[in-house]
This record gives sequence, C-alpha cells and structure tokens, in this order.
Amino acid sequence: MVNHPRINRFIPFIRVIRIALLALVVVPTGFAEDSRAGTSTPRFDTVVIDAGHGGEDAGALGASGLVEKDLVLRLAKRLRGELSRRGLKVVMTRVDDTFVSLEERFAIANDARGDLFVSIHANASPDTGVYGSEVYFYASIASDEDAGRLASRENAALRASALDTGGATDPVLAILGDMKRGAYEEESARFARLAESELAGMRSSHSRGVKQAPFVVLNGQMPASLVEVGFLTHKGEEKRMRSTSGQDQIVAALAGAVLEYGRSFDKKWETR
Repeated sequence: MVNHPRINRFIPFIRVIRIALLALVVVPTGFAEDSRAGTSTPRFDTVVIDAGHGGEDAGALGASGLVEKDLVLRLAKRLRGELSRRGLKVVMTRVDDTFVSLEERFAIANDARGDLFVSIHANASPDTGVYGSEVYFYASIASDEDAGRLASRENAALRASALDTGGATDPVLAILGDMKRGAYEEESARFARLAESELAGMRSSHSRGVKQAPFVVLNGQMPASLVEVGFLTHKGEEKRMRSTSGQDQIVAALAGAVLEYGRSFDKKWETR
C-alpha cells in the first residue's frame, strides 16, 4: 500500500466513492417504467450517435475526394432514422457541419443518460492497399501500434490533450478515472464484437477486427465504441462507401449491432 500523507487523508472518501461507483456498474443509466410491476426496470432505450470530426476538422480525405466528416454525418443521420423507427431515442452529438469540442460531446452524451455511445469514423492510411472496417473500445494501452497512432490522431483533432488524465497529479482523480473506465470496458467490448461481426457480414467486406486504444471520446459515462467503417484511401472501398448501396449496408450493420446489444441488455435484466 502506498504510504503518502496526501493520499492517506483521502482514503476514507475513496472507499465511499468506490462503493458508489461499483453500484453504478450494477445499475445502468437507462430506465423505463415497468407498468406491470410498478417499479423502475433497467431498459435499453437511448443511444448517442457521434459523427466524427466536423467544421474545420475535415478528418480523412478519400482517394477521389470523399471527405470523412461528410460521410460519417450522412451515416449517423441514416442510423438515427433506422433506430428511431425501431422505437429507440437517439441523441446526436452533431447534426450539421460544425466542429463540436470534446467537452461538448461529453456533455451531450452524459446529459442524455445514454445506454450506448457509438462514434462513427472513416479511416486512412499511407498504404493505399489497406482496407476494411475496425471497431474500437477504450483501454489505456493500445492493442497495437496502428491503434495507438489512430487514437493519438483522433484525440489531437478533438483538442483532447488538456483533458487526458494520464498525467494527473491528483491521486484521487487518477483512481476515479481508472474505476470509471473499468466499469464500462466489458460492455463496450461486447458491443464492439457485435458491431465487428455485423460489418464483417456485409457484401465485399473485410474486417480488421476489434481493437482497443485510449480514445478520449470513448472515456465517458456509458458503454462506448468507435467504428471505423472503412479506409477512404482505398479506391475500391471509398467507391463503396460513397454509393447508396454501400451506405445502406453500413447502416444496416450498425443498426443490427445496436438492436442486438439492446435485446441482450434487456434480457439480462429481465432474468434478474
């Protein structure tokens, strides 16, 4: 055990907060009234969709000019429509071509008390032969060098360095940050696997798997995943993502993953 006067005086408070946060792992954020029992029952009902980039932050540029910020906003809006038709409440972090800061994205998501956060992006690589989808969830250590570089690039685009608690000097904040991340990591990974499976099932698709990296935008108050729907720098994949049919496939895959996650969420709580 660390013996430090500054840390020791916070230990009673840390223990109380730890108990409270562990309770949050058991009680999810989304609730719906169960009219049969007359009690509040956890229910999957709110999804936060984050269209990456926006405004002066264009994101990746495609082989023939398709811009990431425009593509992902179209996909996010179409996904919102699909999920809304299935009865879910959908909250968007941006609805037009404006830059939304990390602080604003966090505020929108947390105010919505969402049950799931899905951040949509499109990838790029100096190697124009690289293609395929990737799905990420938050972890303090990246699964590989490429994942680490991607997280660094996305974090920088959101001006996130000032909010990165990796170098926090306050031991209480550091401990709470680690606990919060751990609370949602398992659920985030579960959704990431569902999304990867759905994307892998698309026609003419290739999955590069589920990965983990310290994406700051995923470090919020709910399960969260970042989906790279493909590589804009690959001519064939950019052409597919530009087409209506290609976008239909992506939206259907993401909607399928969200709905399956929601069904398993509800089933888990119904059996308790």
